[in-house]
Amino acid sequence: MKVINLGETNSVLNHFIAEIRDKSIQKDSLRFRRNLERIGEIFAYEISKTLSYKSTEVETPLGIADCNLIEDPLVLGTILRAGLPLHQGLLNYFDKAENSFIAAYRKYGKDNKFNIQLEYASTPVIERKTLIIADTMLATGASITLAYDRLIESGEPRHVHIVCPIACTYGIDYLSKNLPHKKVTLWVGTIDEVLTNKSYIVPGVGDAGDLAYGSKM
Repeated sequence: MKVINLGETNSVLNHFIAEIRDKSIQKDSLRFRRNLERIGEIFAYEISKTLSYKSTEVETPLGIADCNLIEDPLVLGTILRAGLPLHQGLLNYFDKAENSFIAAYRKYGKDNKFNIQLEYASTPVIERKTLIIADTMLATGASITLAYDRLIESGEPRHVHIVCPIACTYGIDYLSKNLPHKKVTLWVGTIDEVLTNKSYIVPGVGDAGDLAYGSKM
């Protein structure tokens, strides 16, 4: 698995990452969602550089222009609910993509131990398409792995891009061991070293779903 950390290069992305981390700014749910959307747009632009293109003639009012357009069929897959603003940012740029949605959550038991429950998936056929899976946080890596396994039931993708703006080393190591190496690229905005015994990333962000859409029961 190839790992690309966009945060290693100074850009406006780092400002958006800082704002979703900032405990004062992140209280504004609208701004939190918009920042995630803008982060998704930046990742979409960077991923677009890796795709295949074909030369296409476009008729203008004054003549014919030769344009290079994306050739790869794309599927955008998102883990509900925290991944939705990030998904929208990707979709803003890859507006012709098909879309997949995965419902997954942590089901807690005794001693704060949990299992990832995957209850629902809506997806087109993935066969020979480029799959982009988006989730705001990469903590243990279990949600991404389950989503990947569920989505490829509908076909073998040409390549998989995983977009997680906030990642930790534990989750990256987990994905490296559990996903095919040659077909997966992981895109992150920053990498934190600490994952607590409750599987929270530190310094992290907090609960991205709650910050974007309000607290849950």
